[in-house]
Amino acid sequence: MSEVNQQVIADRLGISRATVSRCFTNHAGISPVTRAKVFQVAAEIGYVHMESRSPTAKRRNRAMRFCVLICTDPDEYFREDYESPGEQILAGVSEFAQGEGARVDVHLIPPDVEGIDDPAFREIEGLERRDASGVLLIYPFAEKVVDQLALRLPLVSLVDQLEHIAIDCVDVDHYAGISAAIDHLVEAGHRRIGFYTKGYTVAASWSFRRYSAFVEKMARLRLKVGSRDVIGMFPNEVLPLPESIELAAERTRKGVTAWVCAADHQAYDLVRGLKKAGLRVPGEVSVTGFDGIERGGSNPALTTVQIPFREIGINGAERLAARLRKRFHGKQHVYISGRLREGKTVAPPRA
Repeated sequence: MSEVNQQVIADRLGISRATVSRCFTNHAGISPVTRAKVFQVAAEIGYVHMESRSPTAKRRNRAMRFCVLICTDPDEYFREDYESPGEQILAGVSEFAQGEGARVDVHLIPPDVEGIDDPAFREIEGLERRDASGVLLIYPFAEKVVDQLALRLPLVSLVDQLEHIAIDCVDVDHYAGISAAIDHLVEAGHRRIGFYTKGYTVAASWSFRRYSAFVEKMARLRLKVGSRDVIGMFPNEVLPLPESIELAAERTRKGVTAWVCAADHQAYDLVRGLKKAGLRVPGEVSVTGFDGIERGGSNPALTTVQIPFREIGINGAERLAARLRKRFHGKQHVYISGRLREGKTVAPPRA
């Protein structure tokens, strides 16, 4: 097996080794985006940066050290057909850390991990030796993992609201975003609107909150929500992706004129699936997403809710720093609003 070092990271990103080295020492001349990409590749290949044993390093080691844990499969996180929200969140965390002189360690944790005794956690030296000052969680983790981490270190959850008395959260305003998407569809003339999501290894609380916002907004507008026009949400069966798209195509043929998707990656899958089923988007059915992630390849310009993920990362790191300075402050939830970004997947319904 080849050696894992900074040169491997440099070669992967097409940058100099000196640039990689400066990323790990929070050099002021490195952009947050470059630093975030370096951290991502380091996490992917398992590189761990070790500080040199110098007086300067000793001073730095006394500074804050953030451990960023991202619950995701590497293949999903590093997909090339659209930009990962985690990449933007990480850029915000890195930007705050640079200003504070804090160190950031990044690790990807597989979604099927159910406890910190798993090998995926034992490889994280900062947690084993408790060198980390605190932990930032990106994406939903198993409840047992969260409970065990909370006993060791201060935690802040990003884009996932946890029902835990000791964990802060920085998240998007789900209702405001879903409300804007539905208003846009109604203005275009849609009245029969369905909701589409999918199941995940770890229950996605953000998906439930966006569905809750969908039901509330439809009720406020006095628009009916057909029980069979909701896909991927209890009490309906959570179907595998191909079957869920087949069901969406069937419901479209039976009168649904628009779908609100709980996330952009779901919307991209749905648009491609509906196209294969012979349905034109937006000619025969409209689709909206949620997140505002950048598209890639042949993906359409999606009508979606643009979420300021970088701002969420900055606020999350700032909240963790505040909790480290004053450990016994009360729990706080911070909600950040997004904005509607019009694309080419919404049009008036057919006559």
